[in-house]
Amino acid sequence: MLKLIIGNKAYSSWSLRGWLACKLSGLPFEEVVVPLYDQDWNQRREGDEFAPSSGKVPILWDGDAVVWDSLAIVEYLNEKSGGDKFWPTDPAARAMARSMAAEMHSGFAALRRKHSMNIRQVYEPRKPDDDVMHDIQRIMELWAQARARFGGDGEFLFGEFGAVDVMFAPVVTRFVTYSLPVARFAPAYMQAVLQHPYMQDWIAAAQEEEWVLEQFEQTPNGA
Repeated sequence: MLKLIIGNKAYSSWSLRGWLACKLSGLPFEEVVVPLYDQDWNQRREGDEFAPSSGKVPILWDGDAVVWDSLAIVEYLNEKSGGDKFWPTDPAARAMARSMAAEMHSGFAALRRKHSMNIRQVYEPRKPDDDVMHDIQRIMELWAQARARFGGDGEFLFGEFGAVDVMFAPVVTRFVTYSLPVARFAPAYMQAVLQHPYMQDWIAAAQEEEWVLEQFEQTPNGA
């Protein structure tokens, strides 16, 4: 059976992506949650299970095969589950979805750095920094293009819930947590993501976690 090692569900955005990918694949998997940055963290991350990723989560084991990095996990599970659950079938839509997922994977550093994921909090709105606003505007452009060109009658970016929604799911939670400004069309998509059964399961589990990491419990600007 597949074994997915993830960090705290309240805070670990990359773990959320890996976990959603496993759920979307439909394949059975064992879930192992390890608390980030606790007193045993440094020792734990030096163990054999973490060695391939240098201690980073998520990391997916499939027998002797190991995959780390969320986008790599998406692609591995796409192949293993038959190649029909993650990406649109239309070539043009699939090309755009892959590009958006890759841009999410490598970009939006200001948003990710200044607004870390914390599913358990909703903060009062504050004016975002200029570099964060630039990231938000670009995300709104991407979402609008996907919805207009390929969304059809579905609720998600390319109609059905897929890999690109997996990649943007933690962004949706950030927008909610920090009450960030979004375009008029965006709340409907965000609500669809948050109400998806997989997301509801993750959010419920995050609420039940006992771990609290103070570095992720601060509002922007340290207030």
